[in-house]
Amino acid sequence: MVKAQLLVLAAAVSSTAAFSSSSMKMSLETDRRAFLNNVGTAAVASTGFLASPLVASAEVVVPEQFTDYDFPNDWGLTYNYEDDAAKVRKHMVVATGLGKGAKQMEDFGKNMKKEMVDFVSYYRRFPKVAGKPSFSTLYTSINVLAGHYTSYGYKYPLPEKRRKRLYQEYAEIDKSLKRGR
Repeated sequence: MVKAQLLVLAAAVSSTAAFSSSSMKMSLETDRRAFLNNVGTAAVASTGFLASPLVASAEVVVPEQFTDYDFPNDWGLTYNYEDDAAKVRKHMVVATGLGKGAKQMEDFGKNMKKEMVDFVSYYRRFPKVAGKPSFSTLYTSINVLAGHYTSYGYKYPLPEKRRKRLYQEYAEIDKSLKRGR
């Protein structure tokens, strides 16, 4: 967030300098060059601000992988979006944290993939739900986890880089669900 504020400040300063009277020179040629140089600097600074990801840069602590856990018995949908989204997110957090050799890891992965497919195929049909930020972020997370299962199978844990990205998305989903979005 501080990075974004500094970029906005830099853009404001450079655009102010581009239009200030102190940057006026004697010749017209120098004025055009100075103006274009200052405006170019402002454009680059503002483009850098718009292109930088704000949410994804948030630091999230990635917990250690575990092999001992309570296997859930609440698989499936209740057809209430808020409850189902929270449950799918909770199961995905467990799936993301499973380490090599975890008990019933393959069964968990199969149940998880079925629940994710059921969730997406049911809720994406409703425009009011599909437009929510929590749904779009959860959909992205589901694609990442389902892609891992498809490529590597259910027995292999997620790599650290993928786990970090998923935990960031889970935090964003949790915030959106708490706000009712």
